[in-house]
Amino acid sequence: MKLVAGTAVVEDVETFVADLPDGGPETAVQAFDAEYVAGREHLAAAVEHADRAFDRGENVASDRAVEVLLYAAGRRQIREALAMGVAAGEQAVVVVVAGGDEERAAAAVAAFLDDSRVLAADEPGGAGVYGDRETIREFFDVGDAELDAAAGDLAGVVRERVALLDVEK
Repeated sequence: MKLVAGTAVVEDVETFVADLPDGGPETAVQAFDAEYVAGREHLAAAVEHADRAFDRGENVASDRAVEVLLYAAGRRQIREALAMGVAAGEQAVVVVVAGGDEERAAAAVAAFLDDSRVLAADEPGGAGVYGDRETIREFFDVGDAELDAAAGDLAGVVRERVALLDVEK
């Protein structure tokens, strides 16, 4: 899995998604509003679970990139999960590139986005990937008690939501 972080000015979401380099049939490319991303491990867990769902024939979406979106959002409904995707306007984005020729696809995505770079796998904590703490708490409905029980590890709570999606099937 490669992550590309950058800035996007989205005039029309459908056009942006259609123009985003896809990397070919073996590569899943999914763009996220960076505000909703709780770190590299959040997206890595979503990719891992989506891949497993496809391997077992338990996927909900017919498209692997959409399945990654569903797991990242911790939701089974595509309409609800799309809230994590890009919206109209200028925003920081994180794009997941998984499978196939990841190097080529990530380079194409980086060229497509403004002020972007492919994030190195060994960057501490996925530097440049973390979103807005309050946005994440609201989207994933993480209350004070749950966050206290997790010793303040919001990213851990979000990864748990990703994993729990398998249980909810």
